[in-house]
Amino acid sequence: MTQHDAQMIAQTRSGGVGEVSFDAKDLFYSRTDPRGVIIEGNSIFRRISGFGWQELKGAPHKVVRHPDMPKGVFQLYWDRLKAGKQVGAYVKNKTKDGRFYWVFAVAWPIEGGYLSVRIKPHSELFQSVIQIYEDLREAERDGGLTPQKSSERLVERLKEAGYSSYEAFMSAALAGEMEERSRAVSRPLDQRQQRFLTMARTILQIREETDRMTEIIKAIRTVPMNMRILASRLENAGGPISAISVNYGSMLDEMASWVRGFIEGGDSTYNRMLNTIQRGQFLVCAASLQREMSTLFEQDMRAAKDISALTEDRETLEREAVSYNKAAIEALKVVEIEATRLGRSVLDMKRYVTGLSSTRMMCKIESAALSGSGDSLSGIVDQLDAGQDEIEARLAKIVELNTVIQSNTAMLRAMS
Repeated sequence: MTQHDAQMIAQTRSGGVGEVSFDAKDLFYSRTDPRGVIIEGNSIFRRISGFGWQELKGAPHKVVRHPDMPKGVFQLYWDRLKAGKQVGAYVKNKTKDGRFYWVFAVAWPIEGGYLSVRIKPHSELFQSVIQIYEDLREAERDGGLTPQKSSERLVERLKEAGYSSYEAFMSAALAGEMEERSRAVSRPLDQRQQRFLTMARTILQIREETDRMTEIIKAIRTVPMNMRILASRLENAGGPISAISVNYGSMLDEMASWVRGFIEGGDSTYNRMLNTIQRGQFLVCAASLQREMSTLFEQDMRAAKDISALTEDRETLEREAVSYNKAAIEALKVVEIEATRLGRSVLDMKRYVTGLSSTRMMCKIESAALSGSGDSLSGIVDQLDAGQDEIEARLAKIVELNTVIQSNTAMLRAMS
């Protein structure tokens, strides 16, 4: 242990018990070989963990693994890295003296191993994840849950929480932590992060609008049946109403099919937009961390006898940041195409709504022509009015939200 290490560790150990405190501005990183053996790490990593550099270098990264962590998290973590993918995860680490600290870790493969940058978590999502981890750890310890099964259960729990995949979760988690961190350090998000954050929230709002539209269609699906019942009571005079009900039911079926086609399936317009936005969001947030980390090497380089490895890591982080930003912007081509397709698709939906207007008008005409039963038909017309107005409002909102995505996509593409 160097004198520099001893001073840093003494500072860390000077306050509290249990959890080691560190600032939101602190970033720490490590580089490992393909087996997870630590090759490099910065002074903040050493200070927070309480280990000297001679104790960390050459040790497996699990030297800081806390026993409270579910094995399934690390199963997923390393499965992704070995498959050549980035990964982001909440991790509880242990210190040399048995205390702990939480981080949100972002790691990715590089030539000859892996790099990881960690930040202090602050978000509400973090608190939810702690509970999921406790449940998984209990199932591993008391229920014999294997790491692989635990990994699968983690993904299931996240889906129950509203994340369609682990990729969706880690994108939302990283973006949320970066947003909270920016508040904690009184520094605004950069433009790329802010625009992707807006797009990620907007695409979820589009899903909410289409879900509500589905509910409306289901709610007024009883109208054709009520019209047929009324027509049967009117005998010969009910013929026009019966024909209207068939036409109306057919249009509702077509509208429901449109919504399903837009939303459902991994290759739907919505999911292509969602997945691409989430992917881009993770990349720009990771790039921001890489870029910031690369600027924080000065203190370590001043204290190091040999700065060659640190210089190499700094250059690697700078290159990775450029590469990640480029990949995120390139992915937006998909969003541009799908947003244009959505705009055209909404026009198709509006044609169905126009058909509903015609049906509503025919109902009004029949209602005026009928005596005695006109009031019943008027009630049906009122249902048509309310349903159509709400569908039109939802479609208008989808168009508005799609425009937000298109404008942010254009601005991001202009930044490249």
